[in-house]
Amino acid sequence: MGASIQLVERLRCAERIIRETPVVELGDDRVVLFAKLEFHNGIGSIKDRPAYWILKRAVEGGKVGPETTVIESSSGNFACALAAFCRILGLAFIPVIDPNVSPLYESMLRAQCARVVKVEERDETGGYLRTRLSMVQRLLQEIDDSYWPNQYSNPDGMDAHFQLTAAEIARAVPRLDYVFLGVSSAATLAGVSRRIKEEHPPVKIVAVDVEGSVIFGQKPRKRWISGIGSSICPPLLQHAIIDDIVIVREADTISGCRELLYRHGLFVGGSTGTVYRAIQNYFCRSFTVRPRVLFLCCDRGTAYLHNVFDDAWAASRNQEEDAAITAGIHG
Repeated sequence: MGASIQLVERLRCAERIIRETPVVELGDDRVVLFAKLEFHNGIGSIKDRPAYWILKRAVEGGKVGPETTVIESSSGNFACALAAFCRILGLAFIPVIDPNVSPLYESMLRAQCARVVKVEERDETGGYLRTRLSMVQRLLQEIDDSYWPNQYSNPDGMDAHFQLTAAEIARAVPRLDYVFLGVSSAATLAGVSRRIKEEHPPVKIVAVDVEGSVIFGQKPRKRWISGIGSSICPPLLQHAIIDDIVIVREADTISGCRELLYRHGLFVGGSTGTVYRAIQNYFCRSFTVRPRVLFLCCDRGTAYLHNVFDDAWAASRNQEEDAAITAGIHG
């Protein structure tokens, strides 16, 4: 019992890391554009919120005790957030990662976790997610007292964004016409869309995905930039309220990230660049009354210096995508 009380006390310490993040207006010719800066979260990304909320509910529900080992599959941000919160709670954490993980994130995880499992084999879709999930199941069988947060279908992750992220959006920008949200685990999309629609039903929710992701029924294809898209259709997607969908090329992700930096002074990661480019593509004409549009800046660009912000890497990816278009892969 004492240990359980200690866990609850440590949760209070962890809670102090969760704070309201700012919303800023960006200069845009066609729309009134707002960016919510989720990289101001204590550990550095939007994933701080579901990582904390899921662990909180698991401790309160008796699923996690002082000897529990937490095991999760993640491309980076969620694992980093879990690693930090598990350290605060005094829990062991095993992240399951893959070769697409940023070297920065991998270094952070290896510095905080006694064990990091890195899968190397691609799954049948050309990605690594299903391989990672299979490894998670294997580890859960190996370790008796273990817990899988399962960010892809755990409703507590969705609830974190309903209770926290979306509530902050509603307070900061009472009137909106559109909210654009990238999709990966679908927790953000589901939680934010439900809360925003509840408070402002006319707001249109636009889901953003990348080519090669299977979330919205596209043909699977190898993807290079982590943080958005998936090689499975996440179960949380069924809880989302979606008015429209935009699919973005990875080459446009790169240009989106760079435009946010060079034009707006926002140094952000791949998913944010993808959503920003989706907005620019979506509103390709001028309006008599400019729509009020909001998107989330999910993390900083530091973890993407080796790819998105590397000129040689970016040029190589752009050439590959141009060649694919010429060959008719993109239709």
